Amino acid sequence: MNVSAEVICVGTELLLGSILNTNAQFLAQQLAEIGVPHYYQTVVGDNPERLKKVLAIACERSRLLIFTGGLGPTPDDLTTKTLADFFEAPLVEHPEVLADIEQKYARRGRTMTDSNRKQALLPEGSAVLPNPSGTAPGMIWQPRTGLTILTFPGVPQELQMMWRETALPYLRSQGWGREILYSRMLRFWGVAESALAEKVAPFLTAANPTVAPYAGKGEVRLRVSAWADSEAAALQLIEPVEHQLRQIAGLDYYGRDDDTLAAVVGRLLQGHQHTLGVAESCTGGGLGAMLTQVPGSSAYFMGGLISYDNQAKVNLLGVNGEDLETHGAVSEAIAQQMAVGARSRLGTTWGLSITGIAGPGGGTVQKPVGLVYIGLAGPDGFVTSVEHRFGELRGRDWIRQVSASAALDLLRRKLLALSQSSD
Repeated sequence: MNVSAEVICVGTELLLGSILNTNAQFLAQQLAEIGVPHYYQTVVGDNPERLKKVLAIACERSRLLIFTGGLGPTPDDLTTKTLADFFEAPLVEHPEVLADIEQKYARRGRTMTDSNRKQALLPEGSAVLPNPSGTAPGMIWQPRTGLTILTFPGVPQELQMMWRETALPYLRSQGWGREILYSRMLRFWGVAESALAEKVAPFLTAANPTVAPYAGKGEVRLRVSAWADSEAAALQLIEPVEHQLRQIAGLDYYGRDDDTLAAVVGRLLQGHQHTLGVAESCTGGGLGAMLTQVPGSSAYFMGGLISYDNQAKVNLLGVNGEDLETHGAVSEAIAQQMAVGARSRLGTTWGLSITGIAGPGGGTVQKPVGLVYIGLAGPDGFVTSVEHRFGELRGRDWIRQVSASAALDLLRRKLLALSQSSD
């Protein structure tokens, strides 16, 4: 039998997509952090026969079964009873659990109903997994040799508190999690996932640390993960691999873990004691929103101008009306003038602009949906622009988001070049 864990989430609402299954994500992250192998996740509706079928399979392939959901007082909350029936164990009422439920209802000014009594019923031989904030306790149970079962309510806040306060210490006391899996996420912009994967191909087949590529919304990530006895030991394995990956990627690497392009650009601006103003058309303030999500961004971000209409581009940014007529709003010339205007009007070191066609309409053969120009203006008369063709297949929101990120990346690369030239 594998010494692995399996997460089983119970609830028809999960199968219908009515709620997002954040419990599975949380438990997967927690199991990885403590080094418990985790190979399977199952979602099953509120049906005892289907739950028993899931149980029969899970018991054969995993040693630790973690259940979420189905512990409430309503008729469709069947997890505890189904587990007891499957292992042919009688349900036993726990007076201390019943008293806890009564006290919680009393504190809320409510009267406990008869249906709540079933939450105090647990299989014979199981231990209570206390729920400090809710009325549905979980359980810790070893119904047979080599098999441990933990149950949690479906409310994420309750599950997380119960996991940290009781379940995790219990698992450690039983010898689970003697190794840890520590991961570092490396972030890249300006390179396709396939191109980066080809460059780092020898690392993708390594055993420890492992390297795995991911892509989403224009960004590519490499997750570097190592098994070790401690975080410090894992880092010793990860750091030389991280160094080599960064060397291979060059300027396409921009940060790691929780870094964002906006945060990285902010640090670079502060390092140079520079300021930034932006001018946006198709992104409608999305670039400014990214920048202001970073705490302390007021130290370097002076503001933004949303010039959606052509006349606004003329009035707010000083864009040349004749150039608008000649080249159109979505053009290299206008992107540059918008950037210069943002820098001038806001009195900043740098001006960054975006103009494009986010769709779904408005495109032509010459200027299709997804065509975006990004302008950048800086000291000593510096001005440039970059053309992007993001395509229309992923939709308006995607085009707007990657446009804002691409603008930040353009500025990031320019600031890095300045740093290198001054070294």
